[in-house]
Amino acid sequence: MAYLPLMPQRFASGMRFGWRRFDQSAGPLGRLGTLEVRLARSGEEVKQAQRLRYRVFYEEMSAVANVRAMFSGRDRDPYDRICDHLLVLDNSGVGEPEIVGTYRLLRQAVAEKRKGFYSAGEFELAPLLARHPDRVFLELGRSCVLKPYRTKRTVELLWHGIWSYVRQHNIDVMIGCASLEGTDSRRLAPQLGLLRRAAPTPDAWRVRALPGRGVAIDQLADPDINEMAALRELPPLIKGYLRLGAYICEDAVIDWQFGTTDVFIVLPVERINPRYINYYGEDASRHAA
Repeated sequence: MAYLPLMPQRFASGMRFGWRRFDQSAGPLGRLGTLEVRLARSGEEVKQAQRLRYRVFYEEMSAVANVRAMFSGRDRDPYDRICDHLLVLDNSGVGEPEIVGTYRLLRQAVAEKRKGFYSAGEFELAPLLARHPDRVFLELGRSCVLKPYRTKRTVELLWHGIWSYVRQHNIDVMIGCASLEGTDSRRLAPQLGLLRRAAPTPDAWRVRALPGRGVAIDQLADPDINEMAALRELPPLIKGYLRLGAYICEDAVIDWQFGTTDVFIVLPVERINPRYINYYGEDASRHAA
């Protein structure tokens, strides 16, 4: 199987953000019009992504900022130092391109050497990893797009970048938290119930919430829900996971800081709908730069 050569293995000397090094020569993973997708090349670009996250999570949505976040205008945590940061940039303006979308990527090999996976703060991941010792996992998180750019083109380019990254690093399984806005699980019961009905998790891929953290979705589900109405209320990101073939695990966890209710997503690569693999290309060549 051919793989797209996305990231040369030479690193710019002296460029560090914490312990993380950046490859300033890494080219785009894909382009679509004036937009391009690539990994962050510097700590400054990560800071720009953090400012974008702050605008979306704290100023537009319901996240509660601590003093540090308010002072800096950035959404940040220690995981930023060990993750790769996927960026969508708009090159239509004068001067430096604007970062308009981002996704945070954490490979299993990095997580095991450092802080573990971010989502382990809400869900019990150890049993899942133990059941699949020969699989390579990738955690997706902190996804957001600037409001004017929440279009099919931007989301398509983000997924192209993720697929390129998955192929480059021989990833077998994508995991992570996906969020519904709001902390009232009973109000969100129609959407949560729809997710479980549409993508129930087989035993091999089950993940439970940490003790005392979870709400069992099946206990909230109403068999008489209006599925079309519930589907319209789902965030585009979660709809995308469903179309790709992801499983939705059975517990929801309330994240009080971000004002969301989180579900756990498991997406084995072999489960990805062939339609999307054919669309992006087995070797992620559709929007290749």
